[in-house]
Amino acid sequence: MTSVVSLDNATFIRPSAFYVSGLYNMPHSKYYYMFLCFVFAVTVLGNSFIMGTIYLARSLHTAKYIAVVNLALSDLCGSSALIPMYADMFLLENQYISYEDCLTSMFFVFLFMSLQSFTLLALSFDRVIAICFPLRYHAIVTKTTMTLIIGVLWVISVTINGVTVALIDRLSFCRSTTVDSYFCDHGPVIKLACNDNTPNYMMADTYIILVLCIPLTLIAFLYVCIGVALLKIAHGADRIKAMKTCTSHLILVAMFYLPVFSIYMLTLTTSVPINTRIFNSVLTQAIPPMLNPIIYTLKTEEVLQSIKVLYKRIKVNFAMEDPVKSTAKN
Repeated sequence: MTSVVSLDNATFIRPSAFYVSGLYNMPHSKYYYMFLCFVFAVTVLGNSFIMGTIYLARSLHTAKYIAVVNLALSDLCGSSALIPMYADMFLLENQYISYEDCLTSMFFVFLFMSLQSFTLLALSFDRVIAICFPLRYHAIVTKTTMTLIIGVLWVISVTINGVTVALIDRLSFCRSTTVDSYFCDHGPVIKLACNDNTPNYMMADTYIILVLCIPLTLIAFLYVCIGVALLKIAHGADRIKAMKTCTSHLILVAMFYLPVFSIYMLTLTTSVPINTRIFNSVLTQAIPPMLNPIIYTLKTEEVLQSIKVLYKRIKVNFAMEDPVKSTAKN
């Protein structure tokens, strides 16, 4: 079933639905999708725990943790936009998705991926000010400043992804409607068009430059500045202490960018089998959101300390409630 839309004397053929092919003839693929369900459950619990801890611990009500909450929210929403629908789709073997749902899903998946990238850049800004300008840190990195930065990043992300998805509406799909991916991926969808899709490819290149290349380049530059500042610190102990504050952020940066760029480079330079590309892509998008809260919990002293304080507070509250309940019963 297709629909024909006329706009400015041009005719566009739009399918009522796309068929998402997923992993092709892969044995025991259902176990893979069940594994994704487990990843999603851990992602929801981990990111909810981080956001709840930051909300409850007053010591974490700082500018830096506004960005951390935004990263956790992006991880949570990105996984929610990707995994449940498609795990259900493949486990129940109902792989058709309507045209409108396809574009909506594409928008949200790429929106939250963009926010993950931009938030890592915002956190690197926090680190460079903390190490290069420690005496002015609280004057420069305020809650208002970080909220404004995060707000601007949301506007940029919505705009970029809105334009990217809107351009698909000018495409005509008069041949295959089978998407060779595990979700309504932008590249595989625009390849199906039978009219000029050059603007869509240009927008895809723009997306890669704005969302991936520029943030990673800026993060690398900021860490060069951090490295230079650390070399000027006379005492080795102070230098190690300053480096430790960057460890968790560097791990998050590596986990997010290295797999993404590896897949892009493999796709551009070699002929990667569809199953291999899909398998690597889904792990790239699903695993970092699961591991990010774990890394922040284990590698950030402030968060660990706040968790201990909250745990002690809960124990005290329970200890105080028990005698009251006993007295009330008597």
